[in-house]
Amino acid sequence: MDEKQIPQVRVGIMNEPELDLVLHGEYRVDGVACSGEHHVSCVEGQVEWNGHRYGELLFQPVEGQSASFTLRGVTIGVSFHWKRQEDQTFKGALHIIVENGKLTPVNVLSVEDYLLSVISSEMSANASLELLKAHAVISRSWLLAQIHTEETVTPEERNPDAEGEMMDTPEELVKWWDRDDHVNFDVCADDHCQRYQGITRATTPKVEQAVRATWGQVLMYGGALCDARFSKSCGGVMEQFENCWEPHHHDYLEARRDGKDEADFPDLTREDHAAEWILSSPGAYCNTTDPEILSQVLNDYDQETKDFYRWTVEYTQNEIASLIHERTGIDYGRIRDLQPVARGTSGRLYRLRIVGEKRERIIGKELTIRYALSPSCLYSSAFVVEKHDIGEDGYPAKFVLRGAGWGHGVGLCQIGAAVMGAKGFDYKQILLYYFVGASIEKRY
Repeated sequence: MDEKQIPQVRVGIMNEPELDLVLHGEYRVDGVACSGEHHVSCVEGQVEWNGHRYGELLFQPVEGQSASFTLRGVTIGVSFHWKRQEDQTFKGALHIIVENGKLTPVNVLSVEDYLLSVISSEMSANASLELLKAHAVISRSWLLAQIHTEETVTPEERNPDAEGEMMDTPEELVKWWDRDDHVNFDVCADDHCQRYQGITRATTPKVEQAVRATWGQVLMYGGALCDARFSKSCGGVMEQFENCWEPHHHDYLEARRDGKDEADFPDLTREDHAAEWILSSPGAYCNTTDPEILSQVLNDYDQETKDFYRWTVEYTQNEIASLIHERTGIDYGRIRDLQPVARGTSGRLYRLRIVGEKRERIIGKELTIRYALSPSCLYSSAFVVEKHDIGEDGYPAKFVLRGAGWGHGVGLCQIGAAVMGAKGFDYKQILLYYFVGASIEKRY
């Protein structure tokens, strides 16, 4: 195979005022060889290293040699409930740039080397081979879709008059986070894009086999690259793309039940149906507590989350008022109500009205809602609101959120796919179940 045909990817790792790094093996900067430990700072908008200042720095591994670099104190799980720091090691080149007065280390490497890490970071490297193959195709498709954005929407899907663009008015905030967030690199290394932790997560022969077996394979629909999204648990029914991100409808990302009877689910855009669905525990592939299956999808820190298919969060009046103020930057005063305005096909809210004593406002889309109602990030926006101990003034003393699923619910459900793999489905069957009408094609 011609390695030169493989695209390169630029991955932003972190953004900090200073970096401590270790070069393992020989690297070159402007023709000068270097290795070992280094400290790099951002000073007056420039990169300071070895007593000199630069606009940017590129540490390029010497060709033909095995080289890697370690970054100290990389934050993983940004804005999520398991956020922490760890040292991480990466293959490839290190490009240090300045963004927003801080340093961003960018790892430059081939797409296939990137995939070896992503699969081991997003899932367990010891997952079933068919599940690893499926994730290799998904991750490759999603990544190339971010690099080649012009190839991801078919002519039929383009709708310049579609409603739902971002807005920020006193009455309503509609916001989402997606590919346009990154300007100086293709994707970031955290859950905002795909988890990428270099060679920190041990890659197994099985992961290498999965990548080699699917080398260059991508999901296509109507001649365009599929925007192949995935989340931990859909909660029973898949969500549609446009309810989470920009207003493009992708036919291959349609609502269906995560189970053998894919058409057997109620209209969860209706509040009564959504409430009944969320408050029950209907059968689905991702409705499992099998530790062997879950260990294929959930890494050590993910396994700290026990109740993901159905979950409960409780807040006192003081807690929720303070939380919403802190997370949104708006003082609503005491919270009278959290009112569902619009739900998607999985029951996930993409418009929610916050009613406070000082003001009220509609917020969306789903991740905006999840950020507003958690110190980190709510498991999903598929929840119903219970108000307890309502006083004579109409203000509850406690709010209980009862929810379903983990993540946005669009595309492949990782836990559901793990169950399908355990049931004997191969990777092509798994992929074409979650991406309806798509095809698997070899791109290089």
